Amino acid sequence: MENKGITIVKMTGEKEEFDQSKLKHSLERSGASDVVIQQVIDEVEVSLYEGISTKEIYKTAFALLRRSNRPTAARYKLKKAIMELGPTGFPFEKFVGEILNYQGFRTRVGVTVKGHCVNHEVDVIAEKEQKHFMVECKFHSDQGRHCNVKIPLYIQSRFIDVEKQWSKKDGHDTKFHQGWIFTNTRFTIDAIQYGNCVGLMLVGWDYPKKGSLKERIDVSGLHPITCLTTLTKNEKQQLLEKDKVLCMELCNQPELLKSIGISEKRHKNILKEAHELCNK
Repeated sequence: MENKGITIVKMTGEKEEFDQSKLKHSLERSGASDVVIQQVIDEVEVSLYEGISTKEIYKTAFALLRRSNRPTAARYKLKKAIMELGPTGFPFEKFVGEILNYQGFRTRVGVTVKGHCVNHEVDVIAEKEQKHFMVECKFHSDQGRHCNVKIPLYIQSRFIDVEKQWSKKDGHDTKFHQGWIFTNTRFTIDAIQYGNCVGLMLVGWDYPKKGSLKERIDVSGLHPITCLTTLTKNEKQQLLEKDKVLCMELCNQPELLKSIGISEKRHKNILKEAHELCNK
């Protein structure tokens, strides 16, 4: 059954017509089986009403997936899991650094860089071959918040100061320098227009079409620890405070579970979910 004409409300407050294909696509990306996908769609469509929020739709779908297969549910909640890398922005910066490491960059996270005029606290410095990047990460815990044009304007001014100093270094006259901005939400049209105009690389949740944050995570298979459905919110926060942001880190260091007081009885299920996410 398809619910045509049902208006849903997005996190931004925008309204649009319910589109079954969008729900199906997100379920497919999570790795759910065809049978489970159809079950979820059927359940969601039964629960629809005029003005239902996308948050409610998500909660219904997530609950059904969680009962069916926890790793699938964990992948489905990826966007929300990224939002949970707060309340500070540092875990997100570290996560972006790990994504870039996977892509072959040499990275340093949270460094002070000397500019031509002043020093700058830079989220990530990334290098690859003859390319040198200053990466700034804009983390939002609210899906409704977007990066407006003020963000790239500010970052570009800082990048110009840093690049001027970099260019004085030996060997940098032949290097390619660029400023990047990563965000876990979206950029406004003006922000994208300005970024493209001045040569900033903008990476948002689903921007650009090739090379978005979502795609980079899918390709790398690097899932944040906040994806795990077998950990409580408090346990995830404790791991983040230990600078652990990846499920892979739990797979490689299972003793981390004991260090935050998790009973051995729960270790097996937590590690099983983490390994299934890492091996997807």
